[in-house]
Amino acid sequence: MKKLIRTFAFSLCVLAGSSVWAQIPQTQYSQSISYITGGVGEEESSAILAEAKQWPLLLELSQLENGRGIWIFGSQIKILNAKNSIIFDAKADGPYMLINLGAGDYAIQASYQGVEQKRAISVKAGQSQKISIFWK
Repeated sequence: MKKLIRTFAFSLCVLAGSSVWAQIPQTQYSQSISYITGGVGEEESSAILAEAKQWPLLLELSQLENGRGIWIFGSQIKILNAKNSIIFDAKADGPYMLINLGAGDYAIQASYQGVEQKRAISVKAGQSQKISIFWK
């Protein structure tokens, strides 16, 4: 009987522990540039933010509504290189997007509900940065 109780207790601990370690969304590719997008739910958001330290670029996407920022998904993200060529084009599946860009200067074009925003960024080797984009 004690063995059964220990086995049951161990199983509960394993199950409880596994819910804390959320899986990060799968790595995807746009024109050979790897990215991760998501952040729906607290666990997935925490997993992406923890992973962000290993990626050159973290985009944080939100919308201003009634004076408050709310997370959004479904924005279209395009990145242009210094020659003004589109090198990345993907839709965000959540409020966060990690993008593995090489060092250099880029332009971000972000569209959400027909409104486009542009940002110039400079990616430096070995450094990560967060760019927050919000729509009104």
